[in-house]
Amino acid sequence: MSNIQSKELLFNISVLLDNARKKVVSTVNQTMVITYFEIGRMIVEDEQNGENRAEYGKAVLKELSLYLTERFGKGFSQRNLEQMRQFYLSYSIAQTVSAEFNMIEKKDNHGKSQTQSAEFKLPDNQINERLSTDLTNLNISQKNAFNFNLSWSHYLKLMRISDLNERKFYEIEAYKNNWSLRELQRQFDSALYTRLSLSKNKEEILQLSEKGQIFEKPKDLVKDPYVLEFLGLAEKSSYSEDDLESGLIDKLEHFLLELGTGFTFVARQNRITFDEKHFKIDLVFYNRILKCFVLIDLKIGELKHQDIGQMQMYVNYYDREKRLQDENKTIGIILCQDKSEALVEYTLPEDNEQIFASKYQTVLPTKEELKKLLQN
Repeated sequence: MSNIQSKELLFNISVLLDNARKKVVSTVNQTMVITYFEIGRMIVEDEQNGENRAEYGKAVLKELSLYLTERFGKGFSQRNLEQMRQFYLSYSIAQTVSAEFNMIEKKDNHGKSQTQSAEFKLPDNQINERLSTDLTNLNISQKNAFNFNLSWSHYLKLMRISDLNERKFYEIEAYKNNWSLRELQRQFDSALYTRLSLSKNKEEILQLSEKGQIFEKPKDLVKDPYVLEFLGLAEKSSYSEDDLESGLIDKLEHFLLELGTGFTFVARQNRITFDEKHFKIDLVFYNRILKCFVLIDLKIGELKHQDIGQMQMYVNYYDREKRLQDENKTIGIILCQDKSEALVEYTLPEDNEQIFASKYQTVLPTKEELKKLLQN
């Protein structure tokens, strides 16, 4: 076996093992989340049989925590059990699970439903047998009905989002884009859902919660504003366009996350030349979903009409000199600190689908700023 063949074999086996490990982790995570959901269901159903539900529920959680911790170890504190309970309450309503899931009803010899507290009094071997039966009955088709594809940590974050449509949007996007918990937190803190909703009607906003972000036309790629808090520029008293550009390149992974799905970095300070004149485009990306180049120009201060004209020139050049026949028209985005909507409207043609001007901010938006955006 030659060295080339050996390397190829090692690579193929490594890829296979990596994929297998990811699959195992994903399966374990999903099984754990479904199990926690079931524990939450059992707790809620048991509470509903108690006379004084609030006090009864607290007593059950305390007793249950002591029992499960002694038997199964860490992970079953009273706080964790309360989170499982809340998880069931949040997602059984959100996904109408009660209609999709065949509840495992436990009955005694007389055909009456048993409460969970009654199970605590069963001998250990019977408890193990009942728990084993319950988990076995969670077959694959039932698991898929839940669509719990994220980790438990992700769902702990998602549960704290009160707006159902917003929560569903972040859940879909986290799964589609394989966001880590940290990335999910960052997207939520930067108000991604709110920013995307600003330029959409009610029907399009509803689509966000059902399908996530869909790229069908150039406008779908653009956010306004872009949030660039990861650059740390807010700590500086002043900065230049070069500082902004260098920061985006140094934090390219963060910037790609902010740009959205399907972006690939192509070039920085891309020089184009005609009539013995040289021009430089700050950043060039390619979007694999819309199959087009995306040019980004960075501006400090307020947007000027000359900036829009310059971007129009860049876009025209790429369309005529760089774009292939099977690719869509180039998109140009000007990132600026401030802009006049009237200036943008009257500088660009009415049927514009290629040039966009968006504000950027170097700090995460406050609640007051978000409310102001929604009111505009």
